[in-house]
Amino acid sequence: MRRYIFYVCFFATLLIRVSAQSLQWQQVAPGVWKGIAGQPESYDLLKASGSIPATEALQKMGNSPLPINRNDITASVVDGKTYLRFPLAEKEQLFGLGLNFQTVHQRGKILQLHMDHYGGKDNGRTHAPVPFYVSSAGYGVFINSARYITVYAGASVRKDSKHPPAEKNRNEDKSWSSRPYSDAVEILVPAAGSEVYVFAGPTSLDAVRRYNLFNGGGVLPPRWGLGFTQRVKTLYTADDVKAEVDSFRLKGYPLDFVGLEPGWQSRAYPGTFEWDKKRFPQPAKFVKEMLDNDIRLNLWINPYVSKEAGFYKKIAPYTGSHTVWVGEAPDFTIPQARNIFFEQLKKDQVDIGVSGYKIDEVDGYDYYLWPDVARFPGGLTGESMRQTYGVLAMRYSLDMFRQKNERTYGLVRASNAGANSFPYVIYNDYYNHEDFITALINSGYIGVLWTPEARASKTSEEWLRRFQTVIFSPMAMINAWSSGTKPWSYPDVAEQVKELALLRMKMMPYWYSEFAKYRFEGTPVFRGMSLEPGFEVNAVSAVKGNLDDNPYLEATTKEVKDQYMAGEYLLVAPLFTGQQTRKVILPKGKWFDFYTGAYAGDGEIITVTPGLDKIPVFVKDGGIIPMMEAKLHAPRKGEKVDLEIRVYGQKQGTYKLYDDDGQSLDYEKGAFDWRNIKIEKDSKGKLNGSIDAPHNKNVQSYNKITFRFMSGQ
Repeated sequence: MRRYIFYVCFFATLLIRVSAQSLQWQQVAPGVWKGIAGQPESYDLLKASGSIPATEALQKMGNSPLPINRNDITASVVDGKTYLRFPLAEKEQLFGLGLNFQTVHQRGKILQLHMDHYGGKDNGRTHAPVPFYVSSAGYGVFINSARYITVYAGASVRKDSKHPPAEKNRNEDKSWSSRPYSDAVEILVPAAGSEVYVFAGPTSLDAVRRYNLFNGGGVLPPRWGLGFTQRVKTLYTADDVKAEVDSFRLKGYPLDFVGLEPGWQSRAYPGTFEWDKKRFPQPAKFVKEMLDNDIRLNLWINPYVSKEAGFYKKIAPYTGSHTVWVGEAPDFTIPQARNIFFEQLKKDQVDIGVSGYKIDEVDGYDYYLWPDVARFPGGLTGESMRQTYGVLAMRYSLDMFRQKNERTYGLVRASNAGANSFPYVIYNDYYNHEDFITALINSGYIGVLWTPEARASKTSEEWLRRFQTVIFSPMAMINAWSSGTKPWSYPDVAEQVKELALLRMKMMPYWYSEFAKYRFEGTPVFRGMSLEPGFEVNAVSAVKGNLDDNPYLEATTKEVKDQYMAGEYLLVAPLFTGQQTRKVILPKGKWFDFYTGAYAGDGEIITVTPGLDKIPVFVKDGGIIPMMEAKLHAPRKGEKVDLEIRVYGQKQGTYKLYDDDGQSLDYEKGAFDWRNIKIEKDSKGKLNGSIDAPHNKNVQSYNKITFRFMSGQ
């Protein structure tokens, strides 16, 4: 009898602890497949973001079968945790898995995707721990769980592996490796189930595009958001801001929006979300004066409420169990909490013309933010709230601007999957220039934006090099909240900085069209070289050893993390402090110098010595770059500018020029225009350019249009 009871209990325990799952797959959009493992939680990343798939755009991409053999994807639930396994081919490389700063290739990594301030290591703790990866084999995988997800990205070897590594004798075999080849991605989700999404290609870029479109498409900023922004010192007054704006105008530096730091509030850390009447005695008048001078304002906040806030008593019942800097954290999953919080921002700031926010400190560190033991009145754990708090803050802040039919463009410290269309750019306090560029590359794989901002520099050379990459990024920003730095703070490079800032303004038609493609087609504006046709992921190697015997090395040690694509045609290859020359890897096809139109190379590694004044930029053959005259502010709604269309190389081609009013949300209702630019050869082989007439008479931002053939005829 005792033996019988023992066996019953033993097998009952096994049934409770281990539940093998075969994923049930369903096609939910063209080329997008959803699998269910176990019992997914009711709250997940897509529910937090409220994202709605861009169905029409996905349909235009066409259908595609599940790109992975479903029999090679396994799932099991053990002790309330979900274990997932995906196959990896021998030379397959992985990209994504969060906003990483030091590595682009993620095969061989072990990451815990955990919302946090980046601490200097690519271990998964970062500002955007997006559980999405894209493969060089042309597909993507997304785990829709608002938990701390652990990923073994080809970093472990199962004894039932279909392609096990050979056992070797370290005593005698020099090719022995302490990290043998792995043929699987294994993922641990600390919940009793999860949704799994697989995105088809056929190319890696197609998989990224499908992922972005499934999450609503990319960001389309207002035109002014693509201009230049200066964040001023913490305790600036209204008069200080006016003086700084005047100095930009008098010195001839462009400026579109100014960021006010914590001192605009009567109390910060925690905040009141009310104007400090000593520093800003007449907020409405001040904001109007700025708008009348084409300057928009962006206000710093973190969402932690002071007891001195006028709405504190109303919101206190809807806040979490733990404070942050003694301020209370509103539970934005509760309608009452977000109504109270954002109504304060709306009536006090947005209704008088404030154009955006910088949402700070919604990421970590552990000793700043609430602990995982925290609880929130809406029922979320501290873990799930931490993974999504920045997403919730962004999502519901947008309602204020939507009610005014206005676009915004701001900054945030925390994002995650599903927030692809939110007009916020990630930033942090980490300040390694090289790593900033690697983060910019990685942002394109996971559907977020990142800015390699400039704050201050030890030398004028460093300042200029930083500023060069700021110009070729999603937000051209100096963040001078502490340093008070100005574009002209390093006099010996002040003119070069001005020329770069003006170049940013000249390129606005190109940037605007590329962001429109991000919004409507899902193509990231700034992206890694692995997504560029003609670039071979494993073409460059600094590895020594027998790669045939150890293909794992081949899969993990080759990466290009210091050059990137910017829009359809541009390849940007920054130099960093102390560098006079650098190597640039040109994909297959002819490439030309952006500044001169001179031929640069074709599918080769070139060495460039650009001098201090220039950041190396190359244009692919047939490249079409629409540019406008340099202005100190982005064109206003209804303002028209002349357009110069620059053409590179000798290849015929087309380019889609996007246009709308640059400010409102009317484009969502069809108030926009795509105009085809065509470059064709005549009977004598001479290139000629043409452009469609506007299709929408109410959307016309361009006057005179000329063509400039940069590479000669």
